[in-house]
Amino acid sequence: MSIRLDRLLNCFAASIIALAMQTNFAFADLVARWDFNGAAAGTSTPSTGSGSASLVGGTTATFASGIANGGSSDPVITSPANFAWNSTTYPAQGAGDRTAGVQFNVSTAGFNSVIVNWDTRSSNTSARHQQFQYSTNGTTFTDFGALFLNTAGDTWFNNRNIDLTGISAVNNNANFAFRMVSAFDPANPGNYVSSGLGTPAAYVGGTLRFDMVAVNATAVPEPTSMVLLGTVGVVGFAVRRRLKNAAKK
Repeated sequence: MSIRLDRLLNCFAASIIALAMQTNFAFADLVARWDFNGAAAGTSTPSTGSGSASLVGGTTATFASGIANGGSSDPVITSPANFAWNSTTYPAQGAGDRTAGVQFNVSTAGFNSVIVNWDTRSSNTSARHQQFQYSTNGTTFTDFGALFLNTAGDTWFNNRNIDLTGISAVNNNANFAFRMVSAFDPANPGNYVSSGLGTPAAYVGGTLRFDMVAVNATAVPEPTSMVLLGTVGVVGFAVRRRLKNAAKK
């Protein structure tokens, strides 16, 4: 009797797994990513998912190597297949604090627990500090987290991240957006203080290069999936209890 009971329970467990796989109960990790790679030149189209990348505060950009000077975390290691987004034309000394940089718009509809990751490389004449900002309407941006510090020029700082899981307003939000912008040195108000301690004009020509910009989040199960799996669990418990009672007789 116990062997037949075990077989029945195993068959039931297999049915639950099969049913769960047919529902939309899977969890997704990567919502969108930009690796900026292209066949012959870089591209600002996401390599995974959907979204848009733009420039703010008068910056301009080209595509440059993602391998030079140690390289980003991009697993592509051949040149010129590996590109990064090289932003420049930043404000001069004493102007435009936290107004210029790069922006990414990514819908988080159907997701929560949002985390943003990226790699960045600063030139010797770029601003040393960057501020992460997020928006829940795509227009108004809020500073979040401490300033990111580039302690050396022509050097990659990889796997930077911002955890927004505590900001409920960015969850399930079709208008979610974020920026990385240049910021004044908090110890020297009004100064950008580049890695190379360049002249004020140098900040305009300095570059901040970005790569492997990604939005990670947790997929929210559809209500129908939750109800279905909950029902299966209740039925399974009842069947198991009846089978055990029958085995005792």
